[in-house]
Amino acid sequence: MSPLTARHAMVLLVLGNLAGVLSDAFIKTLEGEVAIFQFVLFRLLAAAAFLLPLVLWFNPGHWRVGLKWHLLRAHILLLGAMCMVPAMTHLPIATAAALFHSAPLMMLPLAVLWYREKLSRAAVAAALVGFIGVLVVVRPTEINIGALAALLVAFSLACNNLLVRKLPRQHGVLQTLLLTNLFAIPVATLLAIWEGKPWDFAPAATAVGSSAMIMVYTGLCVVAYRAADSSKIASAEYTALIWAALVGLLWFGERPDLPMVAGAVLIITPMWWLARQDRNSNRITDPEADPRPAQDV
Repeated sequence: MSPLTARHAMVLLVLGNLAGVLSDAFIKTLEGEVAIFQFVLFRLLAAAAFLLPLVLWFNPGHWRVGLKWHLLRAHILLLGAMCMVPAMTHLPIATAAALFHSAPLMMLPLAVLWYREKLSRAAVAAALVGFIGVLVVVRPTEINIGALAALLVAFSLACNNLLVRKLPRQHGVLQTLLLTNLFAIPVATLLAIWEGKPWDFAPAATAVGSSAMIMVYTGLCVVAYRAADSSKIASAEYTALIWAALVGLLWFGERPDLPMVAGAVLIITPMWWLARQDRNSNRITDPEADPRPAQDV
């Protein structure tokens, strides 16, 4: 398999973000009051059920390596999953997606603090222009529970993406996803019991669909961020806003307005510019990464 280039990694993030938006859309279809912790638990159980047979087939070994990092990512994932439901039920899907995808902007200072990354002027400029596009779309007004929840989702995404570098190279994408979901189940179960609501399995089908899509998103993120310097590809995350506008229009009848279009242009342009800047590079370099491609499934 040829090594990943920056352009390839960005394409993976673009496709992953489409899957992420579809996962959000499943959650938005929930009607009435839903037991949040029960729904999150259903998603985790569905993910584990999907992944376990595949992992046992493709990656039967290396279970005891680097478990502390999987444990940390699992509970950051759990925080984001819990915040996802109020974010989607209180905000339009495009607005929620815009706030979710402030994650790349959060990743830049975190990458400097955690890994001492040196950010190029191009990366900083692209991220700032993209974030201006997010603000144009959102048109910030008063902060409500949905907006706060969406920002916590973004923070969890940023942390999880950067922590991918700490994961052992022996673990493939499927094994990484399985361990992350499995380690979150005990706390999610305790929270569902503590919630004290009658068990309702009606949203289980929605949880399965949402879980399948978010696994696709997370898996593609694992591949992309393992191979790439986050500052080079993070702007590709902003394309979720475009997907959200299309899904909102086709599924929920939410028509994008002029600020949405203007913001989308501001988001797409720096991503295209970064891809052109990297055109002469044959592969991604990462001082902490194995030179081989991350995908081993």
